[in-house]
Amino acid sequence: MAMTPEAKVKKKCVAYLKSIGAYYFFPATGGYGKSGVPDIVGCYKGRFFGIEVKAGNNKPTELQKHQLKLIAEAGGIAMVVNENTLHSMEYRLNGLS
Repeated sequence: MAMTPEAKVKKKCVAYLKSIGAYYFFPATGGYGKSGVPDIVGCYKGRFFGIEVKAGNNKPTELQKHQLKLIAEAGGIAMVVNENTLHSMEYRLNGLS
């Protein structure tokens, strides 16, 4: 089965997160969790992060934007990443001391 464009971006995100030794997981909401939670959540160098993965020109939903805002307001790192902005994820996580 062919990989979706979003799955390809997720794969690249995961490869980078593994390479830096970040703790991460893919939350499954399935009726038990909170809707709009980012695709990848984790911790790196003591900072919580949430990454919403999109492909192409796809944008986060209002609910996803709201969850990312809550993460940022709580002091975490919240970002939306697509195939053209993977470097921003690397830059933000590399900037942690």
